[in-house]
Amino acid sequence: MENILIAGAHGTTGKQIVNILKSSQYFNPVAMVRKEEQQNYFKDEGVDTVMADLTQDLTHAVKGIDKVIFAAGSGGKNVVEVDQEGAKRLMAVSKMGNINRFVMLSSMGADKPESVNELQEYLKAKQNADDHLRNSGLKYTIVRPGTLNNSEPKGKIELSEKLNKRGEISRADVAQTLVRSLNDDAPYNTTFEILEGDTLIGDALSNFENKNF
Repeated sequence: MENILIAGAHGTTGKQIVNILKSSQYFNPVAMVRKEEQQNYFKDEGVDTVMADLTQDLTHAVKGIDKVIFAAGSGGKNVVEVDQEGAKRLMAVSKMGNINRFVMLSSMGADKPESVNELQEYLKAKQNADDHLRNSGLKYTIVRPGTLNNSEPKGKIELSEKLNKRGEISRADVAQTLVRSLNDDAPYNTTFEILEGDTLIGDALSNFENKNF
């Protein structure tokens, strides 16, 4: 089984990612946490953990790790240091650690932060992190969902390099898309947007025309 490091594991979407990985026959989740109570939460769930802070040295966090999902966020409190620079730090040690896929949870609008009135600082940080990942030399997938909600998983999405519309999607379906993007046959070195839709997640990924695949 491949060891998957989840940055942001204790967040709302992160916990869903961990739960999906837990039930997988291919992947073993390793929850990256900052606090002892977060570590205890995952230990009680039988999930491996590593204590690490995105604002500090992360070299130890990728030891024994095969692939990474970056689903961390500062919640708007420290977007440059966490969402941008923290992501860059994890990319750097992932590159040194020969991580063979880096899946980034980004956001719709991160391609043009200046075009929105709200969340500009956050979207600019995501844009910078995404651009850095594209130039990192890592095998990557950047997933940009619309507005996240806590609805039940539908298991179906709409996926395109650019959807040219706004909309919502459940955190559960985003988590499933991120996990599916870990598969060796999933599109890589690519960026795409997702919303709730009518195509099964696996089919949407398979049908996606990846120019770099």
